[in-house]
Amino acid sequence: MTQPSSAPTVERNDDKHRYEILVDGERAGLTAYRDRGEQRVFYHTEIDDAFAGQGLASHLVQEALTDVRRSGKRIVPVCPYVAKFLKKHEEFADITDGVTPDVLEWLDARQG
Repeated sequence: MTQPSSAPTVERNDDKHRYEILVDGERAGLTAYRDRGEQRVFYHTEIDDAFAGQGLASHLVQEALTDVRRSGKRIVPVCPYVAKFLKKHEEFADITDGVTPDVLEWLDARQG
């Protein structure tokens, strides 16, 4: 397990439709999204094994959802990790939309 020597940073990578968490400049994980109008649909979150157990997923998702709030968009938690995070963090309830069959079909069409 790699121990960071500096605080992790989170960056939004619009070209790749994801937020990335960096530890000492190395990408340690990501949470992927697609924008659907005013909704940001999160569908996958992962942390590399070398960085597991450090709370990075929680930090990553917290920063990503905070960015969504700043942007004026709404959150759709298709990703199970993001959905679980939102159950514990009610401060995002006012900008969270439920996952509907409509959203899932739309996402499926975008993912190929």
